Amino acid sequence: MAKILLVQGANMVWLGKREPELYGTTTADELDSIMQDRAATLGVDLDIYYANIEGEAISRIYQAAKDNVGGILMNPAGFTYAGYALRDCIRAIALPYVEVHMTNIERRGTRSVLAPAANGVIYGLGVSSYLLGLDALLDLIKS
Repeated sequence: MAKILLVQGANMVWLGKREPELYGTTTADELDSIMQDRAATLGVDLDIYYANIEGEAISRIYQAAKDNVGGILMNPAGFTYAGYALRDCIRAIALPYVEVHMTNIERRGTRSVLAPAANGVIYGLGVSSYLLGLDALLDLIKS
């Protein structure tokens, strides 16, 4: 069974409450449930980790690499535009990495500093960005 770590970056714990006009009304708990259901359907062991501090996200990713996860799925959220240390961590672990965003970050004028380390980036599709990201990451792990 493939192991995948989903990292939810800064402010994602407040999903459904924070700017629902941008991010919708799906709560963090509801998204976790949706993702766990999809992972079970795909036969994937999905660990979901929320971090509001970049260093905590980095530590969790390095631990995941030590624990032999197959890949990283991440919405860097508040780390998107300033997470250079997180980007270096992703490069260092050399695991498949798919980045997801609920909104179209390009339309919002945001550039991801982590995207150059990603195998792929999916954005602008709300919750579907996560589901598609999980599917894509699993494809990368299997290939």
